[in-house]
Amino acid sequence: MAVVEKVIDAPPEQVFEVLADGWTYSDWVVGTVHVRDVDDTWPRVGSNLHHRAGPWPFSLQDKSTVLECRAPHRLVLRAGLWPAGEAIVAFALEPLEDGRTRVTIGEDFAAGPLRWVRTKLNDLVLHLRNRETLARLSDIATRQKPERDRPLGGASVRPPHGPLDTLSDEPVR
Repeated sequence: MAVVEKVIDAPPEQVFEVLADGWTYSDWVVGTVHVRDVDDTWPRVGSNLHHRAGPWPFSLQDKSTVLECRAPHRLVLRAGLWPAGEAIVAFALEPLEDGRTRVTIGEDFAAGPLRWVRTKLNDLVLHLRNRETLARLSDIATRQKPERDRPLGGASVRPPHGPLDTLSDEPVR
């Protein structure tokens, strides 16, 4: 299993907010190029995030399913990328002093051809990918305002997700 950790300058609740917003996955999960849909119940156990991964025109559509969720300390996913296979990805968030969080990501192939083609090169690529994933997660989590500093209602200031949400009758200037 490839395990990578990073200390993020934000409390676990703030980091977990990013994990709990399925629409941000393509922003920080290396290899996920587009989030197509997120179940309304995300990140409850059994909920799905539908994504596209890999470079165009070879990208594949699949989904990731929540296997375990203990906010704000643990999230485990079954990430699919068939026909290549699927992986089990576990995020652990440990509170540290000064409002920081140690985030550990562990990933291992669970099914399909990738499970049987295990090499040191694959492990190195997975390690580098997950190190960059945690760097991106850190960037997003540390830019977010904590829940208490948001406007009344706690709504995240997030752009619309669908193309129809961005249409307007207003002329473009």
